[in-house]
Amino acid sequence: MAFQKSSAAGGKSTTFRRRFTRRKGCRFCGDKSLEIDYKELRNLRYFISERGKIVPRRISGNCSDHQRKVCEAIKRARNIALLPFVTSHSLD
Repeated sequence: MAFQKSSAAGGKSTTFRRRFTRRKGCRFCGDKSLEIDYKELRNLRYFISERGKIVPRRISGNCSDHQRKVCEAIKRARNIALLPFVTSHSLD
């Protein structure tokens, strides 16, 4: 499917293709043995960016219920100093 997009300033048109990607599935719905626990830092590290932010649902692929539980577990781990609030290099 090629679509035409015209620019008003130059009058030139460019063609682009719309890419359809496969939607990520929730890893907790797919594997029932995985549990969300604030003490399991190996599982929570996947949901934190390199700057220390919580990765959003559209990036991680979690369903809304599990994303809420992941956010709650990350916040609990931060409050008892298992995870940092920010990384040490993000202040530069």
